[in-house]
Amino acid sequence: MLCLSPSMGILACCSLLFLFSTAIEAGIVGVNYGRVANNLPSATEVVELLKSNGISDVKLYDADPSVLRALAGTGVKVVVTVPNEILASTAARPGFALAWVQRNVVAYYPSTQIQAIAVGNEVFVYPRNLTTFLVPAMQNVHAALSRLRLDGVIKISSPIALTALQNSYPSSAGSFRPELVVSVLQPMLEFLRQTGSSLMVNAYPFFAYEANADVISLDYALFRPNPGVVDSGNGLRYYSLLDAQIDAVFAAMSAINYDDIKIVISETGWPSKGDADETGAGQANAAAYNGNLIRRVLSGNAGTPLRPQADIDVYLFALFNENQKPGPTSERNYGLFYPDEGKAYDVEFTLSGSNGGGLRWEDDGGKGSSTALPPSSSSGTVRTSSTGESWCVANAMAGKARLQAAMDYACGEGGADCRPIQRGAACYEPDTVEAHASYAFNSYYQRKGRALGTCDFEGAAYVVSQSPRIGNCGLPS
Repeated sequence: MLCLSPSMGILACCSLLFLFSTAIEAGIVGVNYGRVANNLPSATEVVELLKSNGISDVKLYDADPSVLRALAGTGVKVVVTVPNEILASTAARPGFALAWVQRNVVAYYPSTQIQAIAVGNEVFVYPRNLTTFLVPAMQNVHAALSRLRLDGVIKISSPIALTALQNSYPSSAGSFRPELVVSVLQPMLEFLRQTGSSLMVNAYPFFAYEANADVISLDYALFRPNPGVVDSGNGLRYYSLLDAQIDAVFAAMSAINYDDIKIVISETGWPSKGDADETGAGQANAAAYNGNLIRRVLSGNAGTPLRPQADIDVYLFALFNENQKPGPTSERNYGLFYPDEGKAYDVEFTLSGSNGGGLRWEDDGGKGSSTALPPSSSSGTVRTSSTGESWCVANAMAGKARLQAAMDYACGEGGADCRPIQRGAACYEPDTVEAHASYAFNSYYQRKGRALGTCDFEGAAYVVSQSPRIGNCGLPS
């Protein structure tokens, strides 16, 4: 997402990106820190916010001196960005690139732990045609790092938008726009391959859902239980729209023989408020999307159907609501936090916490309303419905093996009542691991009094606030 300001136009360098790490083998969840606002905390205050939340990595969409100074000595790992506005100079003049690296990297490193440089942001959709400058700029920045003997510790990439795709549906038919392939994408991907870097991709299921709400399921967009969508090209079943979008990029890279490049989801998010015609924008849906995505990544389930073992890091957009962004109301309401540092909705950034990492969600019907949630609490959970009813269901993206192991525990040592899912019993059909696991997990959850942390199973389950049905059986509350 390009950052816009009414007075300054497009800002290619207006965000910070924070990475939330976890001790288990899993991906990283980051949060973009947009700064198109006049009411945000100071850099020093933001660093304190990061530290209080245990945030260990941050990405700047520029190289702001006040932020780099505030991060010095904190141990926080940093990514800085070469703004779109200076790509032409960076591409044309190796000396300019060297000076930029010396001024914005060497001057702070290693006290400020800069680990990567993003060259530009969504260059292909920038109003000024900068496409031809991108790869030369990346090469000159890399040459500068090599000269300074930093190329072994600092990586280079550049975020692209999904508009770089000519086709994205079905995912297996994913392909890049023909005019970009030879001119920039093949050289860029070759650069990433040679330097061991990842392709950064900005992906927003919200935009696809908003434009196609009549044919796309809201549950499919929000990582909720759903029957899935089968790709007619390869037969793979997709349970989330984000997976389908990312696999379209994987397919596009494979089509031009770059299927060995890793992907980092450099931006994704869901607005907590929107205009009346922005279908799906709402506080509850934003909590569902971000909360379920965080749980999925941190529990080690970030792989896609096409790349199930991929370690995909995901960076949410954005840290704060930004009051000076132009455009529809949604543009000013992507933040996880208000400028006063209060939560826009309650969501937890780790699996381990006072509540065991339970993530909960409400449904606002996808009508674009901004459903009010109860005040946030220190437990860091997304609230359940005001009636207090909630259920525990299986997370299909955990995979059959993990669901089976968790179900074995619930039905055995956990004490869940699994008699209704035995062969011939009332809730045996459908005879699938996911259906049976949902029944077992919910029984365990209800028997434990719906206590915080009892619907987790190491990421194999999560809480819902709509009454689910498994075949002909409704899950008891």
